[in-house]
Amino acid sequence: MKAASKLYVFLIMLFLYLPILVLIVFSFNASNSTSVFTGFSLQWYRELFQDKETLQTLYNTLLVAVLSAVIATVLGTAAALGIVRLSKWGQKLVMNVTNLPLMNPDIVTGVSMMLLFVFIMTLFGGSDVLGFWTILIAHITFNLPYVILSVMPKLKQMDPHLVEAAQDLGCPQSKAFFKVILPSIMPGIITGFIMAFTLSIDDFVISYFVSGPSFQTLPLRIYSMTKRRVEPSINALSTLIFVAVLVLLIIINLRQSAPHKPKKGATR
Repeated sequence: MKAASKLYVFLIMLFLYLPILVLIVFSFNASNSTSVFTGFSLQWYRELFQDKETLQTLYNTLLVAVLSAVIATVLGTAAALGIVRLSKWGQKLVMNVTNLPLMNPDIVTGVSMMLLFVFIMTLFGGSDVLGFWTILIAHITFNLPYVILSVMPKLKQMDPHLVEAAQDLGCPQSKAFFKVILPSIMPGIITGFIMAFTLSIDDFVISYFVSGPSFQTLPLRIYSMTKRRVEPSINALSTLIFVAVLVLLIIINLRQSAPHKPKKGATR
């Protein structure tokens, strides 16, 4: 049974990471073939950094991801703080409404938001409304439920008497939030931010419907390439993104596993 379980884990890991391994290997391919490795070369990395259009879409993607994640994290944390103060039935009602966008197909969300933006444009007599701001608003909208669901468990695990104790000791309510509540729910806030950031980078369907010709993200750029042929430089870009995410995860795990060192001068 032990050998079978190890084999099962190995097959699962192989299934998950073999495609990424193949992508990394072919990002160093000397030719533009996607099936035959002809030799080691860095030419596709050089071409990537010379492709201004792809680099611009990467910048657009990161800009939208960071802004939407930050705004969604702030709004989602504030919403979670408000929801946890509702009655039991009020919490259930609001959480059910919050869960609806998670179960809603992306294509329905994308089409409905596109129609909303076009309706607003027609109502106010504008033109070319689809672009950076519509993508940003759409990404904030679908990221909010994930932040709320990440922060809510931390709020429910927190001892409510800690805030009361801080206020009894003369700590103002605003200061008690930053000194007691915020540190307690910070793991949930960080988790929500990371989820929002990664979901924003990965999104294609919703961005496809709410984007305009003046603003394009990396998934849309890659999709436009598939109509012809995906350039091998995209393999290089995907490899760099994977390595960056892997390094970030390693740093986070090392910080979490590091032993806590008490501050100098702290009393026992």
